[in-house]
Amino acid sequence: MSSSTSLSSPSRFTPELNEDTLAFVAVAILLSGVVLWSSHLSGVEKTDFSLTYVAARIVHRGQEPLLYDMELQKKTRDSLFIHPSPLFFEHPPLEALLLSPLAALSFRSAYAVWGLLNAAVWLSLIIFLRRYLPWPRELLAYIALWLIFAPLAVALYQGQSSIILLALFAAAFVLLKNARELSAGLALGFGLIKFQFVLPFVLVFVLLRKWRFLAGFILAASVFVALSIATVGFKGMAHYLGFLLTIAANPQNQSYGSAVDMPTIQGFLYAFLGDRIPHTGLITASLLLSVLLLVWIARQWRLATSQSSSDLLFGSAIAASLLAGSHMFTHDLSPLLFSMLLILAHFDGANAKVRVLLVFTMAVFWTFPLYFLCVAYHCLYLMCPVLVLFVFAAVQMAKTVEKNRVVEAGYLKA
Repeated sequence: MSSSTSLSSPSRFTPELNEDTLAFVAVAILLSGVVLWSSHLSGVEKTDFSLTYVAARIVHRGQEPLLYDMELQKKTRDSLFIHPSPLFFEHPPLEALLLSPLAALSFRSAYAVWGLLNAAVWLSLIIFLRRYLPWPRELLAYIALWLIFAPLAVALYQGQSSIILLALFAAAFVLLKNARELSAGLALGFGLIKFQFVLPFVLVFVLLRKWRFLAGFILAASVFVALSIATVGFKGMAHYLGFLLTIAANPQNQSYGSAVDMPTIQGFLYAFLGDRIPHTGLITASLLLSVLLLVWIARQWRLATSQSSSDLLFGSAIAASLLAGSHMFTHDLSPLLFSMLLILAHFDGANAKVRVLLVFTMAVFWTFPLYFLCVAYHCLYLMCPVLVLFVFAAVQMAKTVEKNRVVEAGYLKA
């Protein structure tokens, strides 16, 4: 099957009763059932959504300026849960504001509502993105790959916003393909709920000088920041920035997420060099390596002349942005699914060595138990070099596509 064939003849969703429709309905029932079942588990109090619920409750009570007061967060969570999570809410204020209506519900009801919303986004993406993700050709296999990708399941169970971020990356991609750069920037601007992954991605577009995209992003970011300030005030924002600096300065603190066990460049360096190099040196090294990686992708993207190579580099940029992020857990890898499916659409255009790399890395990322073993043994940082290999393979594939395009153009001209 050639790349062109794979791009033109995938199985599509059709509004009729068939095995594909039944499979999709079964997945919808499964995801909804998992959410409702999880909402009744005792362990749901330790999910990440409990932290969001604490923040939403603080905003709902009109205590917004104190949102990042650690004592207030601790007092609130201890009053709500019997066995609370030791972590603190560290997301931007706007997320707490948007979810504050859920604080009017009981915790378990709020968890169920938020989980069903995330499940609906997940299901919508499966349908909506099919025309842009033609691999695999068989619709059942395509649905299965969405279902067995562990980070999505973790995001759903934890009540995280990673599925929303996946949707925003996908929306930006679709809008760019339709030459709507301003709208693409607007869409990604609201991804600042996970700013540690969005800002590295935007840096690539700065280097590409995509001014319309950047104008849309800046407009959305301005609204995002303005609403955040309106929520907690300037003093509250100062507390938030101070809190983020505290987190960055204490990477081994479990209450701040323990950055030494994360599949990022920073997490990988901390795991192997944390005891040998001063904290400032590690931060500098990780920042430098991250920037170099993003500059490399931007340079390759600037040379791209085909839509295929641009698609491949978009997927590469997503993966590189995850690597460059300062704080990443299993669920934060959710956007990687879109990146992998995007790149696999052009798999037949890769050379043998790149194919081997892609098969290896994607086998790792789609092996469900590996994530839980890495978390259990505190070695999730080992995913970092695998992600680096994936980025390298994707960029090499884009270069091959460009080379083949030049050769083909020269042949036709001759």
